[in-house]
Amino acid sequence: MSLLTITAEYDSLDAMRNTKEDLVGTGIEQERIYLDEDQHLVKVAVPSTIESEITEILNRHNPTTLYESRR
Repeated sequence: MSLLTITAEYDSLDAMRNTKEDLVGTGIEQERIYLDEDQHLVKVAVPSTIESEITEILNRHNPTTLYESRR
């Protein structure tokens, strides 16, 4: 199982916090979610098998940028 990190950049802290709430509500462990409040980034480390679900959740909150990296 390959892991990837999906990163989304937002315009506001509220959008970031709402995104995290949605991710946790979907069952993503809080340890897999990182918020960088200075740069307005939400990073999520997940298996590639749920990439589309995570991307959909991140996009609900209108990120200015969305990208991923595989490890």
